[in-house]
Amino acid sequence: MGIKTFGTMAVDWEQRIDFDRLRRERLQRVKDLLARSEMGAVLCFDMNNVRYITATHIGTWAQDKISRFTLLTRDAEPILWDFGSAARHHQQQCDWMGDRSRAGIPLMRGAMTPEMGRSEDVARKIRIELEMRGLHKEPLGIDVVEPPILFALQREGITVVDGQQLMSDAREIKTRDEISLLTHSAGMVDAAYYELYKAMKPGMRENDAVALVAKTLYEMGSEYVEGVNAISGERCSPHPHVFSDRVMRPGDPVYYDILHSYMGYRTCYYRCFAISSASRALVDAYKRCRDYLDAAIELVRPGRTTAEIAAVWPKAHEFGFPNEESAFALQMGHGIGLAIWEKPMISRLVSLEHPHEIKPGMVFALETFWPSTDGWSAARIEEEIVVTETGHEVITRFPAEELLVAGAPFVTVSGTLPTVRELEAPPNREVIEMIASAARAEAPRAQKVGAKD
Repeated sequence: MGIKTFGTMAVDWEQRIDFDRLRRERLQRVKDLLARSEMGAVLCFDMNNVRYITATHIGTWAQDKISRFTLLTRDAEPILWDFGSAARHHQQQCDWMGDRSRAGIPLMRGAMTPEMGRSEDVARKIRIELEMRGLHKEPLGIDVVEPPILFALQREGITVVDGQQLMSDAREIKTRDEISLLTHSAGMVDAAYYELYKAMKPGMRENDAVALVAKTLYEMGSEYVEGVNAISGERCSPHPHVFSDRVMRPGDPVYYDILHSYMGYRTCYYRCFAISSASRALVDAYKRCRDYLDAAIELVRPGRTTAEIAAVWPKAHEFGFPNEESAFALQMGHGIGLAIWEKPMISRLVSLEHPHEIKPGMVFALETFWPSTDGWSAARIEEEIVVTETGHEVITRFPAEELLVAGAPFVTVSGTLPTVRELEAPPNREVIEMIASAARAEAPRAQKVGAKD
């Protein structure tokens, strides 16, 4: 273990997460890549990229609004246009931004109609800043954008190119403080799973589990519980990727994916359980799922490739899917950071033909799935891994080496029921003899019924 975790407070007697360093190092990564690119500037509307560059935040309600934007030009500091009064708040509270935090309102995802001129206003703001720096003839990289703003920028004579890959490359390697925040975020989910494990029992609904996890995480300081996939019983295969109000029953499999953020840094963290007991088919599926995951983790070290990891996973047709696209995300790896999906992406769909080198400082999740032979249950597990200089470290710690059974034990007069048992018990010796005895007694009568005159 080499990754440190800390309390949530700042103290004078211990060096913990250094947020000034976090801001400087994130911004410098983008500046360095921009300097080596063909672009004169990069314009970002993705809120995760805006936060990465400016270290500003206005709440997760804005996560999908595309209502904030920042411009970073070569050899300059970023300019932020934000949502009304939020811009003034940044001027007062974010001294690293100062008067470079300005009010700016784009289309509000189409709620502003074309005649209101918001697209033209955004494009004009950007053109003026580029002209002031002699960069208006250079390509402008953009991560995501609403089409009317793209067209308005082009009408201003600006050449727009793909800036999303530059930002993805910048965020691929994590700084030391990013790794600490990701580890802390995972540790919060460790605790949520413990509370969940204690609470699970027959009669609990999937949405009850979601509520418990959200409560636990928010009380611990989570910024955003993005989602809790709670999947139980016959809903486990195929994976629906959404929770319901289904009631958990004895013998059910149940798996969860907990996605939340702490200081912006996310988790993607699956665990699988059985309620009261597990069938042999589920135990076998869990072992195979775990084996595929452990084989992938064992390969994680600098210099290896995403193709080597993907190659140890089963082909789609081996677990009931016609091709890799239809099985996508069931055997998968993906970077995590300010977003759930970052580089590198690991899948048989893309990685075998387009391998990506594993590098120190990467943080990614590896997740596997395996359906049971009973046709309805399945296992799903995931671990988050930091790539170190010499190998890797797993930062998700809730136990998962073997299938855990929750809501047990049940005690009978002859002792505790086994946790590995079938939903329908096989007949015992006495029952078999009872059936045979009845058959012998009824045989003469059956012969008389079938006799002919």
